[in-house]
Amino acid sequence: MKKMMKTLVIALLTAGAMVACESLKLGDEGLSEAPETSGATLDTLFASLKDADKVLSSAYYYLPYGLISSFDSKMGKDILESITDHFVSNKHTEGDGPNDLYYTGALGANISGDGAGGEAYRFGSEKDYTAIRYGWFFLENADRIPESSNGFSATELARKKGEARMCIAVAYANMFRYIGGVPLIDHSITTDESMHFPRNTFAETVEFIVDLCDQAAKELPWTVPVNDDGRFTKAAALGLKLRVLCFAASPTFNSDKPWHPAAADWDGMGKYVRYGQSYDKGLWDRAKAAADEFMAGLAAGGYYGLVQATPTGVGGVYNPRDYRLAYRKAYNERGTIEQIISIRKSNSSSYHDSNMDLQDDFGCSGTLNWVNKFPYADGTPFPEDFDWSNPNALGADRMPFFKPDAVNGDLIVDGKPTGMETRDPRLYENLCVPGDIWKNGVVGSTYTNAKSPNHQEGNTGFLQMKFIMQENADRNVAPHWCMMRYAEVLLNAAEAYNESNGGPDATAYAWVNAVRARVGLPGLADGMTKEQFRDALILERELEFGFEEVRWFDMVRWGLTEAFTTKLKGLEVVGNKQKNATSFTYKVVDAYPGRVWYNSWDTKWYLAPIPAVEINKGYGMTQNPGW
Repeated sequence: MKKMMKTLVIALLTAGAMVACESLKLGDEGLSEAPETSGATLDTLFASLKDADKVLSSAYYYLPYGLISSFDSKMGKDILESITDHFVSNKHTEGDGPNDLYYTGALGANISGDGAGGEAYRFGSEKDYTAIRYGWFFLENADRIPESSNGFSATELARKKGEARMCIAVAYANMFRYIGGVPLIDHSITTDESMHFPRNTFAETVEFIVDLCDQAAKELPWTVPVNDDGRFTKAAALGLKLRVLCFAASPTFNSDKPWHPAAADWDGMGKYVRYGQSYDKGLWDRAKAAADEFMAGLAAGGYYGLVQATPTGVGGVYNPRDYRLAYRKAYNERGTIEQIISIRKSNSSSYHDSNMDLQDDFGCSGTLNWVNKFPYADGTPFPEDFDWSNPNALGADRMPFFKPDAVNGDLIVDGKPTGMETRDPRLYENLCVPGDIWKNGVVGSTYTNAKSPNHQEGNTGFLQMKFIMQENADRNVAPHWCMMRYAEVLLNAAEAYNESNGGPDATAYAWVNAVRARVGLPGLADGMTKEQFRDALILERELEFGFEEVRWFDMVRWGLTEAFTTKLKGLEVVGNKQKNATSFTYKVVDAYPGRVWYNSWDTKWYLAPIPAVEINKGYGMTQNPGW
């Protein structure tokens, strides 16, 4: 029994030991050391709100983090975008998830050794249940805090209970999107319990998360003081509720056609991996109601919005870079009006350096498929049949990345871009395109003959820019993982309205157009059908949320087969100089490496396999379809 307790996934909830949380900072005050100390008791852990906050900080600490860091080894220190149609990993090191497990099709239920941890999600080895354990531990003991203790406030206690519920909800929501229905724990497990935790259904898991969000929304304030920035709010609770309901209502999980043959057995596997046996429009109606609930809170409480550009041109004219910097601030900086859920592990500005290592050491890079989806700066679609052998054929304003400098015709002068961006500003913030500076103020090594830093073999011509940025000084801020931005709330709300109403109304248009206007793009064309608006929304999410762990789940929930099976392309880019090239030639090439999905796609990939070692423990977890 003791041996099982050490390895059982649910035993994470009973573990006494914990990683120290000295690096966790929520607001200016921060949170101090881990709650476990020699001789600590429940009475000392909950002697005051300040002491109890150390337990709550542990729940916060174990929440999922989307960027490569020391927090975990997700995908073998690779990124989720690498298994979408947006990005290609060339890491090729032992234990690298994308190359070892996904591109080859080797992922399965019996991954062990160096391969374990290379999965996008390995049920039983992630930290979600640890966050859940500390959340319940706080909730079950918070009422021990004496009202006579220093700083006690009934309002503050209720608020912290809401935060604990949100820690549990966020952990389960993360698990749910990868796994489907999971064992739901509604208390902190004790060692004398029988270790029987049967898997709950897909629908039960949704309801559990939504109920936690609803309870938390009643206890949490709409906003928090500056010193508490990073703590959960009512806006976070309602935003997460909307996200989960949109996911559950999406066609993969809300249809009369099972997304996998094994999911057709409703009495067996089906109920764990889809909402029902037939399409239920009521699920979209419920998501729409959640959107209205968030917007009602916004109308009453204000504060949240899209980070807007500041014009730097003559006479208040916006330059393309103005929009780019506003977008950068929205995803990168803590404490903006766009931040809805912010996950923090450290205040060190070097905490995300591993993202640069993925580029410097391996040349992982973006796909031409994704790049081609970014429109021109005026909203005109980029031509699918663009002639890369003659990039100036459509005129300077329609060059693929930069309009040359009017004085000397160069894209770069003295190592700095002098041309004007021709495309959607978000392209340049997501990917370093040929001719842009990158990470240390020098021209990015996107071209094959780049001298320093060296161009990496297999690079597709587009390096990751988001979270890496252009100058060393750009990263000189306290890092965080903005798990949810207000832009996502707007697009989720527009999606729910479109699906519930059978087409877009003026409100849905306004929400999407606000996201586009922030980067200077015109609004969507009027008169779209439900299907046309849906496609426009899915595209808008591609342009807005690169590297923010959105695309994979959109591919899954909408069943975007083409995104999985279309061969990915890149550009072979050659500069006119080995160092600080000022012009380039292009050739379309296949992105390296290929993927088994091109020729043998199976919808089993929508949900992660459950490791056989977890199922064999016999506590009640079952396998997902196809694995």
